[in-house]
Amino acid sequence: MPSALPLDPAEFTPRFAAAARQTGFQLQQYGEIHGHPLLAYTKRTAGPRPRVYLSSGMHGDEPAPPWALLRLVEQGFFDARCTWFVCPLLNPTGFAQRTRENHAKVDLNRDYKERHSIEVRAHVAWLERQPNFDLIICLHEDWEAQGFYLYELNPENRPTLAHAMITAAQAHCPIETAAVIDGRPATEPGIIRPVSDPLLRETWPEAIYLRHFHSTLDYTIETASSRPLEERVTTQTVVVRAALAEFLKS
Repeated sequence: MPSALPLDPAEFTPRFAAAARQTGFQLQQYGEIHGHPLLAYTKRTAGPRPRVYLSSGMHGDEPAPPWALLRLVEQGFFDARCTWFVCPLLNPTGFAQRTRENHAKVDLNRDYKERHSIEVRAHVAWLERQPNFDLIICLHEDWEAQGFYLYELNPENRPTLAHAMITAAQAHCPIETAAVIDGRPATEPGIIRPVSDPLLRETWPEAIYLRHFHSTLDYTIETASSRPLEERVTTQTVVVRAALAEFLKS
């Protein structure tokens, strides 16, 4: 049976921290905003291992991604196959208020170029202290979508994980079939491969910043907010699992 979802956002941080410690993660507080700690979790394995970064909680009205990462921690997913870097709640004030923006009404996912917000400045400072990542997965949701979709940033044409992720998702929820998703043309059902050159973007979401400075294989996964919460959490967890399984084959 899946672990019960927290009913109150205030439950999330202590529950995640407790589960992470029990599974060998080191907690790092990289900042604070309005009394909320900004937390990263790292788990380093001896010997050469792929470095995998995951983030969630960028938008406070997208609850499934943080709870999906919590479930993965509680299920023991983050094992010795990789060295892990996890930022589960990038926007704690928005999560507490259930708003897309932070307490100051800033969309943090448009701030990684100018870095006006305390949260993004602190997050970038933490990222700059980490090694480059071999794989990045940013977990999100979309209030306008009807099904699951993903963004792939893969400028070096490394083996794609997109099809394995779509296959995993469609066992649990619909796949977005629109030809234009979030204002961008889909290259395949549920798959967007946008212009990834940061120099061509007026604003930088987290994924574009990460693609430019930290990795050449970067995915953003999106569940449809209109779907049932348990379905969305399950979809996010199985997609992350499928992505890692496919990645480790290459």
